[in-house]
Amino acid sequence: MHDNAASAPAIPRSLFALSLLYGGMCVLAGVLGVKLASLGTWPLLGDLAVESGIFAFLLLVVMASAVAELFGQDVANKLVRFGFVPLIVSMILLTVVIRVVPPAPFWTDQDAFARLLGQGARMQFAGLISYGTSQTLNVYLFSRIAGGRGKMLMLRAWLASMLSQVVDTILFITISFYGQDLPIVSIMQGQIISKLVLSTIMVPPLIWVFVQLGKWLDRPE
Repeated sequence: MHDNAASAPAIPRSLFALSLLYGGMCVLAGVLGVKLASLGTWPLLGDLAVESGIFAFLLLVVMASAVAELFGQDVANKLVRFGFVPLIVSMILLTVVIRVVPPAPFWTDQDAFARLLGQGARMQFAGLISYGTSQTLNVYLFSRIAGGRGKMLMLRAWLASMLSQVVDTILFITISFYGQDLPIVSIMQGQIISKLVLSTIMVPPLIWVFVQLGKWLDRPE
């Protein structure tokens, strides 16, 4: 008798763990994004501020790159595509909870809850487009720069993350705010500079940590 369970391919522990964390960060990035964080005052750059979702989003960049390094570009692209599932489900649930489910009579924070976590359809669409495009671009660049897997790991991750963050910012802000009376170019410039600074600080050491963690999880027992 054929044993389907025995013949099914096992998922490497590192891929399983990274996938779980990746899905969580997809959801958390949108929640954290409601807070604007100060990065302090920098020489030549001045005061920098960025939406806090970038901390979770850079972890998404690092994890997708780590999967590409450990398992190849195709697997990393599948991870990015599966990331749409928790992202879309969380958007739907937030919309339902805010707009459909009535608050308890004694709970008085409905307006604040809706103001902070409720996004319009346009911003939700912008988030989906910018996420899919920038993450796919990041995986592609990381897998191609300097000859790909096994070579110049931290440099590839750094360059890929910076370029993909520029694309992410341009897409999200343009789709979200084009046609409105807002200084879109100034907003883009400030966000791009802040994200490039964070990419430089966070991505190179984190990609090394995640790749080493993946290798450790997959070590023979």
